[in-house]
Amino acid sequence: MKLNLIPQEREYFRLFSEFAANLDKAAQLLAALMNEFHDPKGTAREMLELEHVGDKIVHDIVRRLNKTFITPLDREDIYDLASTLDEILDSIEAAADMMLLYHIETPTKQAVEQAAVIARQTAVLRVAIDGLEKRKGLDDHWIEVNRLENEGDRLYRDAVAELFDGDRTGTDIIKWKDIYQILESATDRCEEVADVLQTIVVKHA
Repeated sequence: MKLNLIPQEREYFRLFSEFAANLDKAAQLLAALMNEFHDPKGTAREMLELEHVGDKIVHDIVRRLNKTFITPLDREDIYDLASTLDEILDSIEAAADMMLLYHIETPTKQAVEQAAVIARQTAVLRVAIDGLEKRKGLDDHWIEVNRLENEGDRLYRDAVAELFDGDRTGTDIIKWKDIYQILESATDRCEEVADVLQTIVVKHA
């Protein structure tokens, strides 16, 4: 008989770390796509696979939550963390998919910068989530994620303003506004995850 050497309550932390690693991989892939724009079709396929991996992890977390009476964190915090992380991944996958569906030939400088901010946020979140079980020394991580969200807000405002300053067609304006919005959504959800992490640490201080 195979023994489970990991206490059941620790499985949540393992699953969250697994999701954070998968999420960060997707964000780095998006940043590379925007920066180099090589093989967008292949990137979209790979991104969809990462989304499927994320969906499975979230399903495992929710299934465990429904079956476990005692949890290491408040149930609502576990659910909020899982669902918001999933929303980040969905936004990243959608951004990569839009680049393909909209037949984008060259990413704008603003899109490159937005994707870079997301990749920096997910890298910080990955470290924070890996340290969630001990809940020590995490303050700097959510502060940095929030700072990056402010940077993302500025990039989004500048990007939208630039759309109406140039000679773009109406179709191009619609396409890029959609892309900028989904990238902005990812930065916002990263901040929400940081807020959930902060709430968890404060509750268990």
